[in-house]
Amino acid sequence: MSRREAWLTALGIFAVALAVRALADAGTVFPRPEDSAYYVGVARNLAEGRGLVSDALWSYGTPPLVFPRPAFEVWLPLPSLLAAVPLALLGGPSPIPLLTALRWAQAVTAVVGAVLAVLAWRLAADVAAERRLPAGRARALAVGAGLTTAVYLPLVLAATSPDSTTLFGALVLGACLLATRLLRDPRGARPSDPRLLGLGLLLGLAALTRNEAAWLALAWAWLGWRLPGQPRGVRLRLVGVVAVVAVAVFAPWAARDWLVFGSPLPGQAASNALSVTGFDIFAWQDPPTLARYLAQGPAALLGMRADGIAHNLVSVLLLLGVPVSAIGLLALPWQARDRALRPLALTAVATFAITSLAFPVATTWGTFLHAAAPAHVLLIVAALGALDAGLARLAARMRWDRPVAWLGALLAVGWSVLFSAALLPSAGAASADTARTYAVLARQLAAAGLPLDGSSPVITDYPIWMAEGERVPALALPNEPPSSVADLARRFGARLLVLTSPERGVWPAALASGDPAAACFHAVPLPVPADPADAAAVGEVRAWRIACP
Repeated sequence: MSRREAWLTALGIFAVALAVRALADAGTVFPRPEDSAYYVGVARNLAEGRGLVSDALWSYGTPPLVFPRPAFEVWLPLPSLLAAVPLALLGGPSPIPLLTALRWAQAVTAVVGAVLAVLAWRLAADVAAERRLPAGRARALAVGAGLTTAVYLPLVLAATSPDSTTLFGALVLGACLLATRLLRDPRGARPSDPRLLGLGLLLGLAALTRNEAAWLALAWAWLGWRLPGQPRGVRLRLVGVVAVVAVAVFAPWAARDWLVFGSPLPGQAASNALSVTGFDIFAWQDPPTLARYLAQGPAALLGMRADGIAHNLVSVLLLLGVPVSAIGLLALPWQARDRALRPLALTAVATFAITSLAFPVATTWGTFLHAAAPAHVLLIVAALGALDAGLARLAARMRWDRPVAWLGALLAVGWSVLFSAALLPSAGAASADTARTYAVLARQLAAAGLPLDGSSPVITDYPIWMAEGERVPALALPNEPPSSVADLARRFGARLLVLTSPERGVWPAALASGDPAAACFHAVPLPVPADPADAAAVGEVRAWRIACP
């Protein structure tokens, strides 16, 4: 492939991916899920000059517990920092509407998602070169992988809801491409080698995006240290130079966390491994402990891991990407043996295994979901490789004269377009429903004499949506008895509890449990909106005044 053809191909894939994401973004009017709302909200606060803060207290495991809350006690800041740049320059007057903040965050994520598709093309081209495929088959494999990534439903969905998913995927893929080139030709691993410096930079930026960058770092250390035919000094520099650069990139953020939260490491990450239900992340008086965890017994602990593996495998990797994902998974043991795929395969497998086994409960609430973009690309490339090999064998057996290499790429892209076109509208509709719920809820609470004016925090089942949708301080509802929630209300001066879902863990059934503190919660009858659509939007919403001193 000539340089001109390569650039035109990359630009074409970038344009297709960008257009698909722009079209998908147009149907999303509210950031879903809650972590997306968090990233968008923090970017908005930063652009407005409020600093790196959030109005939602959704985790009580890391002090200080104050409003506004210093942001990113658990998650990492790079997605919000990138989104804040165009928002600060072009977002308009302050206060910035949530939809405006969402649109600019989506624009950043769409560009990164388009870059991800180009990187997938480049990765597949490396695989084709390593396999010494004929030009037609190599072109079909590489372009097919790039275009499939451009329209693949799990990756397009991630772009509509700006969070860490797409950015982490692009950084990991870029790092893996550089790692492959360094392993193939280390050139003495000179510290001034821009490839080494670039890999360290990408690794440091990935660490500012997701904690799972640790598994990328371990994969590189393993491959670099075990590189055959190289003296110890070269191998040491391969690992050491990258590590020094990555640590230098991450160090300022670690220092900030140490000053603000008392630790350079993300808070609550270790305790998440001890969760026995997903609601443990909202614990107030009953945080996860090793004793409670072990008290579940061997059968329950094994069951958690079985559930985590099943969730990550089926719900995250397979369900929204079939049949491409299924073909890729079945072919992975054979397709991933290429040196070009080794860094990506090690990172993806390690991320899947550790999130499934060490964080089996937390992962069912999104831990692996938001770190899965590299694994999705790995499955896409594996599927295209399997389709290419299968069609080549079929053509040889049938003695076809005309090449059919393009058919595998056409099938993969067509299947992905079909699924995206069928399911993306439902995601957009869900975002519109959520936006309507909070808009109507605010009006109904005001009509009931409980305006969301920010004078005191609101305890609610979706605190980040409440905080970002209504610009009020919000507290996560613990999955604990009324006495615990009443204590939380006293601690922060909260006077209102709002449930937007029919049930959330033990609530609202806990009010009928016999706990004396249940008397502190007085149901508030909300007026029924005249508009049937508005009435449906808040039909399951319930509110209580919290009256205990």
